[in-house]
Amino acid sequence: MAETLPSPVVNADSAPYWQGAREGRLLIRRCDACGKTHFMPRHLCPACWSADLRWVEATGRGTVHSFTVIRRAPLAAFAPRVPYVVALIDLEEGPRMMANILGEDALDTAIGDAVAVCFEDRGEGAAVPQFRRAGGRG
Repeated sequence: MAETLPSPVVNADSAPYWQGAREGRLLIRRCDACGKTHFMPRHLCPACWSADLRWVEATGRGTVHSFTVIRRAPLAAFAPRVPYVVALIDLEEGPRMMANILGEDALDTAIGDAVAVCFEDRGEGAAVPQFRRAGGRG
């Protein structure tokens, strides 16, 4: 029997982010006090500590900052996927986030690759932002 992948853990700070993912939108926070964008969702700006934050939709484009190839599954549910790529993605808007690189060419990932967001279905309406190589180097 195949195990299902874990669903996101939603809290008060991240609920809008996960709702956006269910809608196929990558949301990040922007601070209206200092103008910086950030990721992970949190209730205070990590640059100036202001609570004057709003959700903005990111373009979903970025470049690979770094990556690793996972060859041993951390949970049994991930075993059918090995090997797979986990990457640090520099979003066009500035924040850096961690996600998997999906697609048949994922193992060809290189630093500087252009990537575009996609959303992986995790069942029961849950979706997780992941990325696919978009061709070319950044």
